Amino acid sequence: MEKYDLLIIGAGPGGYVAALEAAKRGMQVLVVDKKEAGGTCVNRGCIPTKALLHASTIYKDMKECEKFGLYAKEIGFDMQKLYHYKEESVVEMRNAIEEEFARLGVTFVQGTAQVQADKRVAVKKARKGNGDFGCGMSDVDPVHTSDIVVYEADKILIASGAAPRRLGLPGEELPEVMTSEELLQANDRCYDRLVVVGGGVIGLEIATVFQALGAEVTVIELGERLLPSMDMEFAEALEKILVGRGIRVYKKSLLERFEKEADGVSCHLMSDGKKQVLSADAVLVSVGRDPYTEGLFAPELKIRMDHGKVLVNEFFMTNIPGIYAIGDVIGGVQLAHVASAQAKYVVERMNNLEPSVILSIVPSCLFVSMSIIPNCLYLNPEIATVGLTEEEAEKKGIPVRCGRYRMDANGQTILSKEEVGFIKVLFAADSDVLLGAQIMCQRATDMIGELATAIANGLTSRQLMYAMRAHPTFNEAVSKAVEDSREEKKSAIKSY
Repeated sequence: MEKYDLLIIGAGPGGYVAALEAAKRGMQVLVVDKKEAGGTCVNRGCIPTKALLHASTIYKDMKECEKFGLYAKEIGFDMQKLYHYKEESVVEMRNAIEEEFARLGVTFVQGTAQVQADKRVAVKKARKGNGDFGCGMSDVDPVHTSDIVVYEADKILIASGAAPRRLGLPGEELPEVMTSEELLQANDRCYDRLVVVGGGVIGLEIATVFQALGAEVTVIELGERLLPSMDMEFAEALEKILVGRGIRVYKKSLLERFEKEADGVSCHLMSDGKKQVLSADAVLVSVGRDPYTEGLFAPELKIRMDHGKVLVNEFFMTNIPGIYAIGDVIGGVQLAHVASAQAKYVVERMNNLEPSVILSIVPSCLFVSMSIIPNCLYLNPEIATVGLTEEEAEKKGIPVRCGRYRMDANGQTILSKEEVGFIKVLFAADSDVLLGAQIMCQRATDMIGELATAIANGLTSRQLMYAMRAHPTFNEAVSKAVEDSREEKKSAIKSY
């Protein structure tokens, strides 16, 4: 029986980062995944979606290039070639991960896994052409199944991720009703009419792709607004932009069923107290993801769970010694970079090292932990947030001082002729430390890193003003927003 220092189930951004970190520290590592290295993020999520966003944005810019004095005739696209470009991007990143595995001596096995007693893992190895595997196995009997191998490990890390949530509505089994993973692989046609169920990040990113390619797009959201986890001001501004581009938005709407039509599918819903029927070529169901643990644990292994998610302590340890879990499978914020940060943290603790990554902080003005996870939306314009929003601060009773800056006079915004965005920064009213930031403009997803670093290090508005920011850049607008917050501080002092 082969034995490893660390056996990881799942090769996504949590699993593969943990594997590479552990191997660099001399651990013998085995990674098991039902599919390819890179997990959902690389193969069926973040990377393919962002590739299509990049391509569709270029197409949109080409169609509108006359505003720059440029002319392009016979602009068009080939959907199959677009998806080929997407797959090239996926394969290139996946190959890079596999090459790192080989360089550092990480063993990668493609197959399904089931954690058993005594830190043993039974793995049913995948066969070519064997199709899709679940993340785990049910009723595995290693004695009578010849293609199952049992491994031992000193430590086991569960990083099996999550699966798209289904609504359980009549007609959801129709081929036209798809999850994001299915839609990203359905490269045989460009849909002229797309209905997106769910006004969250994934749904809006895919809605933007197809709208830019000329599709008629409708978004159905159960809640009162799009992007419920983001700042209200930003959500409202984004909705205006999307509606201005022709995307229809139905809020406070309850979907009831799907029905097959001769040329597509119909969505039956209640909106504003009225029955509505929307026809589409395809429907994207994007209403969240559930932890993926089906068949992952042997019946005798009593892992503590809650509504499908694996329960862990603050060190990501389960109730069974030597078994850890990170990423989407433990619930919480389901983002690739969160799983990667947790992976690094866990491996460092396994090796008795001081963790080099901070997952949350307790600012000097607060008595509770605050997340410092950047949250990004890769639209046009981009949206990125970190820390508290103004609404959250108000609910928590935290006095804050806000600084705002509209991008109207920003040089890069003017010359690029992009949608006008804005920046908001929140400082504690008493200690002046940065508690949150929200950005809506081009390059926002790159800019948010500076502000996340500032929050993690407890920087004040004065300290943020020490550094010069280059001109012309979108990022120099950060200085303007911070200055605005300091003007508010002066007013408060003067009024006092």
